[in-house]
Amino acid sequence: MAEIYETKEVEEKVILVGVCLNENDDTEESIDELRELVKTAGAKTVGIIIQNRESIHPGFYVGTGKIEEIKELAMQTGATGIVCDDELSPAQLKNLEDSLDMKVVDRTLIILDIFAKHASTSEGKIQVELAQLKYRSARLIGLRSSLSRLGGGIGTRGPGEKKLEMDRRLIKDRIAQLNRELADVKQHREVLRSQRSKNPTPVVCIVGYTNAGKSTLLNRLTDAGVLEEDKLFATLDPTTRNLTLESGQKILITDTVGFIRKLPHHLIDAFRSTLEEAKFSDLIIHVVDSSNPQMDTQMHIVYETLEKLGVEDKPIITAFNKLDKLEETPILRDFKAEKTLQISAKNGDGVNELMNQVEEILRNQKIYIERVYPYDKAGKIQLIRKYGQLLSEEYTEAGIEVKAYVPVEIYEQI
Repeated sequence: MAEIYETKEVEEKVILVGVCLNENDDTEESIDELRELVKTAGAKTVGIIIQNRESIHPGFYVGTGKIEEIKELAMQTGATGIVCDDELSPAQLKNLEDSLDMKVVDRTLIILDIFAKHASTSEGKIQVELAQLKYRSARLIGLRSSLSRLGGGIGTRGPGEKKLEMDRRLIKDRIAQLNRELADVKQHREVLRSQRSKNPTPVVCIVGYTNAGKSTLLNRLTDAGVLEEDKLFATLDPTTRNLTLESGQKILITDTVGFIRKLPHHLIDAFRSTLEEAKFSDLIIHVVDSSNPQMDTQMHIVYETLEKLGVEDKPIITAFNKLDKLEETPILRDFKAEKTLQISAKNGDGVNELMNQVEEILRNQKIYIERVYPYDKAGKIQLIRKYGQLLSEEYTEAGIEVKAYVPVEIYEQI
C-alpha cells in the first residue's frame, strides 16, 4: 500500500528592516504596519532592525555595518529572509542578497503578494499580474537568485512559476497583452458607467484606510456577504450592491480596496480604473478606524490618495468606526467632510443616523417639485418613486398632487 505524505507550507520567518531619516518621521508606525502586512502574507516576524541615517544607502539600503547585525540576528532567530520597509532599487536588492545570502523582499513586493493572494475577479487578477510584472521587469537581475528558490512563499504568488523563465522581451510582451485586456475591461466599465448615468440612481462609494471596517459596513447595510477579517487587504475586488433607503429611494453602494501608506505606484496605476469608482460617485463615505492611534495619519493618506486619483469636489461623510473598541471617546474631527459621526459597523450603532445623513445630502442634490398630474400621467409618479424621494401624493378631482425631490437627470421627463 502506498504511503500517504502530508505536506504543508512552511511558515517563513523574517526580519523587518527600516531606515529612520529624522526624529519626526513615522518609521516605527510604518514598521508596525509592515509587521501586519507580513502576517497577512503568511510569514512570521522574528526581529526588527531600524537604522538612523541621514539618507538611505544607495547601494545597500542600510549601512554596511548593519548588514553584519542583520546576519547575527538571522543566525539567532533562524530567519529565512528580510523585509525592507521601502521599495528597493535593483542594485540594493542584488547587493543585499549577495551580502546576506538569504531572501530579500521589500514592502512593495509584500503588498503585491497580498493582492495576488486576494484577487478573485478576472479584472483583479489582470491588475495584480500587470503590477507584478512592471515591478519585476526592472529587477530581473536582482531577483534572479531569490526567484530560483523553489517552494513558494512570499513573492512567488501571482503569475506563477512561468516568471522564472521570462526574459525582458517576454515580460514586455505579456505586459502589452495585459494592457490590452485591461483596456477592454476599462471600456466595458465605461459602458456600464454611461448606462448608469442614463439611469439616475445615486452612487455612494465607501473609501478608507485598509482594515477600517468598510466591508463590515457594506455587509451591515446590504447583507453583501463580503469577507470580513482583521487583516490588511482582506478584500480586494470592489463590490457594488443595491440599497433602498428609508424613504424608498434606491441607491448603489460600492466598497473599494483599502488605502495604505507607501502604496506602490505600480498599484496606483494598475488599480486606477477600480478606484475610479470614487471619482464617478455622487457621495463618498470615508470610514475611519477611530480605535487606531494613527487615525489622523491614515485619514491624511486617504485624502492624499483620492487627490492622486483626481477625486475632488465630492460631498464626504466621515464615519468614525469601531466605536465599540473605544473605552473613552476622543475628540473626532474631519474638516474636509460635510458631516461626521461615530458608528460601530460591527454592532450597528450609529448606522441608521449615517443613512439619514446620506439621504439628506442626496436630497440636497435634487430639485424640489410640487405638481398636479392628471390621472392619465400617473406613470410619471412611478418614475419619481424610483429615482427621487416622494414626500406626499394626494388624490384630488384635478389629479394627483405630488410633493417630491427629483434628480436633475429626470426633471424634464416628469
